[in-house]
Amino acid sequence: MTNYAISVSGLRVRRGPREVLRDVSFSVPVGSVTGLLGPSGCGKTTLMRSVVGVQIVAGGEVTVLGEPAGSPRLRDRIGYATQNPSVYADLTVRESLRYFAAIVRAPRGDVDRVIGEVGLGTHADHLVGELSGGQLSRASLAVALLGRPRLLVLDEPTVGLDPVLREELWDLFGRLAGQGVTLLISSHVMDEAARCGRLLLMREGRILADDTPDALRARTGTDDLEQAFLRLVREEEAS
Repeated sequence: MTNYAISVSGLRVRRGPREVLRDVSFSVPVGSVTGLLGPSGCGKTTLMRSVVGVQIVAGGEVTVLGEPAGSPRLRDRIGYATQNPSVYADLTVRESLRYFAAIVRAPRGDVDRVIGEVGLGTHADHLVGELSGGQLSRASLAVALLGRPRLLVLDEPTVGLDPVLREELWDLFGRLAGQGVTLLISSHVMDEAARCGRLLLMREGRILADDTPDALRARTGTDDLEQAFLRLVREEEAS
């Protein structure tokens, strides 16, 4: 049994003449919270789509939970929350979650569990179309949590959320990792980086660094992770 939930080797993705991902390789340990950080447009979403198995790739290998990415055997083992809402505007939050729970064959009671975990208890019977942007993000995250997946791939799940709710969600992510769930979480907000056990820093379709927050601070001689990222960028440009 491998100790890695995700293994990526030599991954390349093209979009027309442009190479969006360039020879990307990394591994994500089982039961870890790994942050995928970098500026908008650097390839984070494309990389996450490749891990989930919904991205056409030009080369390389992506293995997820011991299976090739996109394998039918992974369908109920991966939870994926995109930046775009994955719930229906004309249904209530509860109705939407019941629909997706039936698809993934989630156990009875799962809908109420995930509603509570993402803090939507007071909005469970509101129409999705009436939710705020932050509430929509939480509803999409709730869908990803249904069925207790072993891997969560979350594309900027805290965008638009207030600091209190962001704190609560990061606490939830830590608890899930403690239960053996692996989380790959993208963000362009560097202050969230310190909450991750490991960081993948991306720039222009490449992995610029793959290490723990403490190791990145030590390597760059700064306590500020945003400054650490900038120093790594300058090092690359100078090489």
